[in-house]
Amino acid sequence: MAAVPDPTGVAAGPTSASVDAGRDPAGVDAGRADAQGYAADWARAVRRLGFVPLSLAETERLLLVHTIRLAQAVRAEPFSVRPAEEVGRALVEAHLTEPQALEWTLHALGAAFGRRVLGDGGRPPDFADRIAAVQGGLAAGFARALRDRTFSQQERIARSAWQARDEVEQALRESEARFRAVFTGAATGIGIAGVDGRIIDVNQAFADMLGYSIEELREINVAALFHADDAAGMWELYQELIEGKHDAARVEKRYHRKDGTVVWTDLAVSLIRHEGRPRFTVAMIEDITERYELQQRLRFQALHDPLTGLPNRTLFFETLGRVLDTAAVGQRVGVCFLDLDGFKAINDSLGHDLGDRLLVMIGRRLAACVADHGHLVARMGGDEFVILVDGEDDADDPVAVAEAALAAVAAPVHVGEHQLAVSASVGIVQCPASETTASELMKAADTTLYWAKAAGRGRWAVYDPERGARDIARSALVAGLPAALDRGEFVLHYQPIVSLLEGKMLAVEALVRWEHPELGLIGPDRFIGLAEETGLIVRLGEWVLRRACADAERWWREFPGARLVVSVNLAARQADDPAIVDTVADALRTSGLPAELLQLELTESAVMGSAGEPLRSLHRLAALGVRLAVDDFGTGYSNLAYLRRLPIHCLKLAGPFVEGIRADGADGVDVAADHRDERIVDALVRLAHALELWVTAEAVETGVQAERLRALRCDTGQGRYFGAPAPADAITARLSDGG
Repeated sequence: MAAVPDPTGVAAGPTSASVDAGRDPAGVDAGRADAQGYAADWARAVRRLGFVPLSLAETERLLLVHTIRLAQAVRAEPFSVRPAEEVGRALVEAHLTEPQALEWTLHALGAAFGRRVLGDGGRPPDFADRIAAVQGGLAAGFARALRDRTFSQQERIARSAWQARDEVEQALRESEARFRAVFTGAATGIGIAGVDGRIIDVNQAFADMLGYSIEELREINVAALFHADDAAGMWELYQELIEGKHDAARVEKRYHRKDGTVVWTDLAVSLIRHEGRPRFTVAMIEDITERYELQQRLRFQALHDPLTGLPNRTLFFETLGRVLDTAAVGQRVGVCFLDLDGFKAINDSLGHDLGDRLLVMIGRRLAACVADHGHLVARMGGDEFVILVDGEDDADDPVAVAEAALAAVAAPVHVGEHQLAVSASVGIVQCPASETTASELMKAADTTLYWAKAAGRGRWAVYDPERGARDIARSALVAGLPAALDRGEFVLHYQPIVSLLEGKMLAVEALVRWEHPELGLIGPDRFIGLAEETGLIVRLGEWVLRRACADAERWWREFPGARLVVSVNLAARQADDPAIVDTVADALRTSGLPAELLQLELTESAVMGSAGEPLRSLHRLAALGVRLAVDDFGTGYSNLAYLRRLPIHCLKLAGPFVEGIRADGADGVDVAADHRDERIVDALVRLAHALELWVTAEAVETGVQAERLRALRCDTGQGRYFGAPAPADAITARLSDGG
């Protein structure tokens, strides 16, 4: 036989005469790469085990090509089983369909293919896995091609069965022989039934699948095999088929085995007509029980929480979406979003195992408390649960459902040796189904849950659209803060601090404003708190400090005689920053501002520190030469023993004390209360002066207040009476006019 080029790069040696068609390929000497010899042995085995419509030489040439394709597939990078599937299909297309020949082929692949075809050095590291995959791919391709050919043969039989008698007899015998070969040897179950449902014939694979003998099945009507749960639908489909409404149908369905167990099948049914009238049905079934059960397990795992067994967020959103899509006109839908209070403390103190057991018990209680109404309870993750309320009667009121859920959670819980008292917070949202979406509903529920938590433990709250709109606006400001700082949207305004004795401007307080591109100029009351919550206050505060130092240096350079001090607020979080001293020092060095012209204002809580101790950085800040002031004095700790030992230079009296000083009897003012406020201010000023501290009164709005504060020997005043906060240019103009 002529030598065939070897595209795999392995040696194609002579045909091995030592291996006959029946010998196990594993018996061939190892170490020889002999693709042609392997193909020759394969060809002899195929011819010995069944009918082959090719000569031996043709068979050898064909199988040598397939041997080389399989070798290439095993060694290919990346590896793919597709060539093996194509080889399996090619075997069927060449009519090499004898099951024993397929068995020999698969065995030879595992036993001798590597040694004979690839040789000792041609095997990839994962050779065993690849050979197994190639065996599976070849078998799969063979099976699919065989089934496809069965369908093709079936159609060919249907077209030719009822042709003229004198033209069809020979073709019928040939076709019947081919069909019988396929029918008998096919691994797929094949059954033929009359239009009355009586089974005419089945192959052995069909009988084995259902646990009957072929003779027993020939005595059974098709309807008797239908599963009880889908019998009605299947009989209707079968009726439409035999009535000629459909020519074919394909479904996944269950059948009863003889022993009562259930088998899931992939069923394809075709209608065979004679002279236009339905005569037979041909069914092909494949056992997919393992695949179906695996799919069901995977679907359950994908849609249920593995800890509690409750539906998870995926299934909840699927159900909620379906409810919203199918809701009747005017139907309302609601959710109760529940979160356990203090669950993290339980996890941290008693362990995650006990926490998990607690979650399981809470999940069971929640499911039980709404079971009578059929509400869906799902675990959203962590210690969050949600109840879907989509009914119409009074029992389906979300508030009632929430109260029942809170009561169920609040009952004492025994977990192991521990008795736990658990509470929860619930956010409630209900609205017409046509006016919302799943994401909007859950976003509102999440917002409302935080409202409930903010109000205290064991509470529920109902969504308020107006409050929600305010929260959305607040969230928009939070989201826009970092970018606003990067884009330079913040500006400083300065409010004069004036000597009450001389009326001269001695200092200014730097107050930050946000020039929002859509909302205009925004005051600090709307965003400083947000900056503190998000931690951006440290970056923003540093920007304010550096900008104020730069402006103050320009005033000092242009008006050196004014010695104008700039006062900058430090937030508590900013003051606690370990780098605050270095930041202040760098701001002074970069701007060139003398340290004595910078005053830092801190609240009493910031001065005292987070644990009631004086802030450690205060002495280091004072050592730089900057002035330190306590802002809003009288509203915090007011711990004078600490103040006596701290390097504080100034106390700024809180606005409410100053606001209480009014003209006697004016506008119905309580004179007694007015005198009490004045005595308090007098005492605070005397006390501050005793500690050798400068005193600034905030919120001075009228001349009467300024005059009284002057009489009380208060040093400086700040407020609308002396000037509203203004841009730096306005301060420059005031300095130009003499202050």
